[in-house]
Amino acid sequence: MIEIFKPFMGQAEIKAIGEVIRSGWIGLGPKTAEFENKFAKFCGVQYAIGVNSATSALDLAMRLLKIGHGDEVIVPTMTFVSTAHVVAYNLATPIFADIDPITMNIDFKDVLRKVSKRTKAIIPVHYSGRPVDMDQLKEIAVDIPLVEDCAHATGARYKEKSVGGLGNIGCFSFHAVKNLAMGDGGALTVNNEEWMERAKRLRWLGIDKGTWDRTEVDKSYWWQYFVDEIGLKCHMNDLQAAIGLVQLKKLSSMNNRRRKIVNLYFEGLKDIQEIELPLHDDEIFKSAWHIFHIKCLKRNDLSEFLREKGINTVYHQRKSRLLV
Repeated sequence: MIEIFKPFMGQAEIKAIGEVIRSGWIGLGPKTAEFENKFAKFCGVQYAIGVNSATSALDLAMRLLKIGHGDEVIVPTMTFVSTAHVVAYNLATPIFADIDPITMNIDFKDVLRKVSKRTKAIIPVHYSGRPVDMDQLKEIAVDIPLVEDCAHATGARYKEKSVGGLGNIGCFSFHAVKNLAMGDGGALTVNNEEWMERAKRLRWLGIDKGTWDRTEVDKSYWWQYFVDEIGLKCHMNDLQAAIGLVQLKKLSSMNNRRRKIVNLYFEGLKDIQEIELPLHDDEIFKSAWHIFHIKCLKRNDLSEFLREKGINTVYHQRKSRLLV
């Protein structure tokens, strides 16, 4: 069976995990800090904060923006449930904007219709790995913060700039099936030092110093820390980070391999009139090609036919409401 997702891992990842286990430090520690520094540089931003999932990253983004009861956040209808759930977690209301039928990303005209005095953020999703036209969205958003959902898009580029640094906050997924896979994990990317410091506190129960950070404090005060607000327990750990450091080195080559496969799909499927293919990359939009999506009328029949031929598929559908 040709699976939809299969992480590309080998001896380098196994060796990296072994080194962390032998070090005796497997929690939030030096490898996480190293990954954060290198991932921030990869994304072209000042700071990356490692967490346990993109859901946590999005949730922390809402908290950094002080989203709360009575607020609205615009999200696209074509996305994973986490994008809307994190808005509800923070007692705000997710407002669904439709998607552009060509790009499959958020529809700017519908965003403009949905913006209100209560709109406190917009979460554009780089669906399938194709970047949203962020410049056009910024013209509509004006001063409304933009939180990039980059769960599909690690390594994607818009106008030669990496996603994650195009809005106010970037949120990434390193789930087992993603382009950069850790088994699980995620990250926030920001250029705001105050947000970075607060996000690091919030991911560790509101504690102002992580255990690893306290090892570098004056020994007479190594035990001392403060909790100024209620936080979560959603930090990355060094086992995940060790895998991530290896995957980050391989990411460009893995994404290039995806593009080669995508070109085979375009060539092999171009004459089939019953299906609609996604957009090609161009000078402005360079997708990470997390998935290669097609549109067709007989979706279920095609899925069953392909499965009989040893090819697995999944389908995505738009969501129009959230029950909370």
